[in-house]
Amino acid sequence: MKKNDVILIVVILALALASFGGIYLYSAGNTEDGEAVVYLDGVEQGRYPLSQELSLEIPAENGNYNLLEIKDGKADITEASCPDKICVNHRPVKHLGESLVCLPNRVVVEIENSGEAELDAATR
Repeated sequence: MKKNDVILIVVILALALASFGGIYLYSAGNTEDGEAVVYLDGVEQGRYPLSQELSLEIPAENGNYNLLEIKDGKADITEASCPDKICVNHRPVKHLGESLVCLPNRVVVEIENSGEAELDAATR
């Protein structure tokens, strides 16, 4: 490797780390107004603020269920009737855009912003 190759690699790694850090800080700062939005079969079932503690059973088809707990500003599926329990073993979510998914029960819990959506672009 030549000296310029090493410099190029270091610059690319520094830019990647700076981008990752900026994205992380931006999403971490936007969780104050976050809420857990529960979808069942793609249909919104409810919105629950991360600022309040809550335990909610989400009923699915054929007697299946997921137990959603919101605690300390994080949403977590603590119990489920699905066979693989991937949703139960997933870490709690708190940042905008993160989600918990239970495919067998068709349940999705996504963290969204509770404020009004801002217009970020317009086209003609």
